[in-house]
Amino acid sequence: MKLKLILASALLALGVSAQAAPIVIKYSHVVADATPKGQSALKFKELAEKYLPGKVEVQVFPNSQLFGDGKEMEALLLGDVQIIAPSLAKFGKYTKQLQIFDLPFLFDDIKAVDRFQASKEGQALLTSMSSKGILGLGYMHNGMKQLSATRPLNNPADAKGLKFRIQPSDVIEAQFKAVGANPQKLAFSEVYQALQSGVVDGQENTWSNIYSKKFHEVQAAIMESEHGVIDYMVITNSGWWNGLPKDVQAGLKKAMDESIKFGNDIAINGSDEEKAKVIAANKAKVLKLSKQDLAAWRAAMLPVWKQFEGEIGADLIKAAQAANQ
Repeated sequence: MKLKLILASALLALGVSAQAAPIVIKYSHVVADATPKGQSALKFKELAEKYLPGKVEVQVFPNSQLFGDGKEMEALLLGDVQIIAPSLAKFGKYTKQLQIFDLPFLFDDIKAVDRFQASKEGQALLTSMSSKGILGLGYMHNGMKQLSATRPLNNPADAKGLKFRIQPSDVIEAQFKAVGANPQKLAFSEVYQALQSGVVDGQENTWSNIYSKKFHEVQAAIMESEHGVIDYMVITNSGWWNGLPKDVQAGLKKAMDESIKFGNDIAINGSDEEKAKVIAANKAKVLKLSKQDLAAWRAAMLPVWKQFEGEIGADLIKAAQAANQ
């Protein structure tokens, strides 16, 4: 009788232990906690653990602590991390369609980007890499890109010969070559040192990234060009996701949708605040480009659209343009 009781107690203990063990979800990203992406990731942890108490444990790793730009996608596909949020410029190896977000001067503002991402065409892109093991859970805003350099860039000729750090994007590479500049692919974590040491002369980024990573401290001028967008796709390993219990999937998706909205609201509403902080720091001179100057930049970069139209798709480009109206 005692032996039976001991065995029953042991089995019960094992059952409770197995049931209580949470699913560990590692969420890795390359920017600071203070950015819209960083805030969204922390909100996801809060909401996921609230909606699935005891079932999941979310571990957030900011600032390339776990994996940097060059390794995070591989880590996701190998199962070493469960959620990442790469820039939309990082998916060229997996689908050419997402290059649409790198086309210069395609979107008038971040709200136009938001409308396109919410459209039928934009939502279809989330599942465009499923056959390669990548599932998009949603889009995350950072903001519109500004140009910065060691000298003012009032017109395209001012960029000629300068070295610009870029993300690994063929479109962005072509964008800078179109104005006679020399694009250099570097990981985000290396940008500050590269600017400080003169390895590169300039870069393009959002106000939140410029301020949080202190790029304004090692640049002479920042142009309010708003020539492109830096957004992210929050992705997971499709095999891992499909293997989750349905209730866990539902809880995580709810947490993700709400956390993305939380971060996107910060990105849309906080851009002016981050810009004001850069101006107040009085390190780099912030220059507002005239309509004529912007028109010159647009004209110089517009051929890039035609160059990549075959890969991206003319209909997709038209759908994106329609979001400006």
